[in-house]
Amino acid sequence: MDLALLRTFVAVHRAGSFTRAAALLGLSQPAVTSQIRTLERQLGRPLFLRQARGVTPTTIGDELAHRAAPHLDALVEIAETGLDAERGVRTLHVAGPPEFTSLRALPALAPLVAQGLALRASFVVNAEELLDGLAAGHHDLALTTARPRGGPLTATPLCDEELVLVAAPRWAARLSPEVPLTTGAVVLEQLPVVEVHESLPFAARYWSTVFETAPAAAATVIAPDLRAVREAAAAGAGLAVLPRYLCEEALERGRLVALLDPPVPPLRTYFLVARTGTLALAHIARAHEELVRAAGEW
Repeated sequence: MDLALLRTFVAVHRAGSFTRAAALLGLSQPAVTSQIRTLERQLGRPLFLRQARGVTPTTIGDELAHRAAPHLDALVEIAETGLDAERGVRTLHVAGPPEFTSLRALPALAPLVAQGLALRASFVVNAEELLDGLAAGHHDLALTTARPRGGPLTATPLCDEELVLVAAPRWAARLSPEVPLTTGAVVLEQLPVVEVHESLPFAARYWSTVFETAPAAAATVIAPDLRAVREAAAAGAGLAVLPRYLCEEALERGRLVALLDPPVPPLRTYFLVARTGTLALAHIARAHEELVRAAGEW
């Protein structure tokens, strides 16, 4: 059986779409379709059910993927071992949101460099893109707040991060203590909002949990990095919803003020995700264990 056909098949199985698999493999969509049809003819069985949006593997398709994927990953491992052996190091590709990856994951993994591990970090904000890249083999480990929905990925809960509603002291001084307790919309009407995206993902999660409503205003400042959001808010650009670990120092120094201390603060859970079977590889398993250990202190 042609290994190229199996590689394409596994990519489609992991991506759930001929189109996404083609993009990940650097092939055209017709080429991917042709290869899957060729493999189906060789096996005499359909491997996927074509649907309006993507494909769903048949029982035979699932069985083949679970049997073939670990071996294909092992071949990639052999190839990478050969490349790394010349340098005496192994390379780990880790991906996740820029702030969490920079401030949490990379410092936790840094001690492994002395043990012969080289690190390559990719910053990926979109969770679907991140998991697609992991499934396709572009990353070894992924850090995300989106739990993968089955498939060839294994997710381990890593840590919870608390979200805090903050603003610079001069803005906080304009609000009476009762305002945040009445309605979130009132707060948004009084203060400009700093966010990472026009959809207000952090404010929306906070408002939904604490006020049981949706944010009522548009953001006045958009910066696609939470560290930039923090600095803009501290400089007086408006209120922001930030992970506590990211704003703890600014709160202690008085650069930011927490506007509310809800009895049940909004939380986001981070997951550490790997392709099923790859934790058998020593360098990935070691990095996985180190991140899980470090997360106990986060």
